[in-house]
Amino acid sequence: MIRKLLRSRKGATAIEYGLIAALIAVAAIAAMQGLGNQLTTTFSNVTANMKAS
Repeated sequence: MIRKLLRSRKGATAIEYGLIAALIAVAAIAAMQGLGNQLTTTFSNVTANMKAS
């Protein structure tokens, strides 16, 4: 069954779409982690400045 899927055009197209979706997911996760670190730093600075006031 897997060999049929790999040989058929529809199977190849499905695999390609799956690989593209995986690549997009990895890029999105990396971007969100970077943004999360920046937000953590920003909120830490805000907290420190509020305590100092």
